[in-house]
Amino acid sequence: MGSALETLCGQAYGAGQLDMLGIYMQRSWVILIITALILSIFYVFSTPFFILIGQDHSIAHAAGLFSLYMIPQLFAYAVYFPIQKFLQAQSRMMSMTVFAGIALLLHTFFSWLVMIKLNWGMVGAAVVLNGSWWFIVVAQLIYIFCGSCGRAWSGFSWKAFQNLWGFVRLSLASAVMLW
Repeated sequence: MGSALETLCGQAYGAGQLDMLGIYMQRSWVILIITALILSIFYVFSTPFFILIGQDHSIAHAAGLFSLYMIPQLFAYAVYFPIQKFLQAQSRMMSMTVFAGIALLLHTFFSWLVMIKLNWGMVGAAVVLNGSWWFIVVAQLIYIFCGSCGRAWSGFSWKAFQNLWGFVRLSLASAVMLW
């Protein structure tokens, strides 16, 4: 999905088809959220998998529990990645930097609070990681939805579902090339 979306967004921006940036972002959301749903199944069954490949039972259970708590991050990343490419194509780096800086400060404070002061351990680490990612996603969505991107975001559109299979094939080809 990475290089395909980056290429498509760059081409759309260069061609002055700013409205296509939002369409491409929405198509990517559909594909990546479905992918996150599939991957979440593996997260749910990670403990038996770790045991199957010979991992120590206590480590397998701890990793499995951590995996369950990290499922929300899969979906945050599925939404975040297309937003990142959408904003990069428009050279909106400062907004991304500001949101990441604020997230870093909040993440540092809440990691200390939840893991050290409240002694939540690995569960606390997962909660803070999820919170940090979702903070960035929500902040960037608010930035986009409030009109900061002009014609590039004109709202949700059914066009995002047109030629979805072609977009999936392009994404798979991109993944194979990167691999």
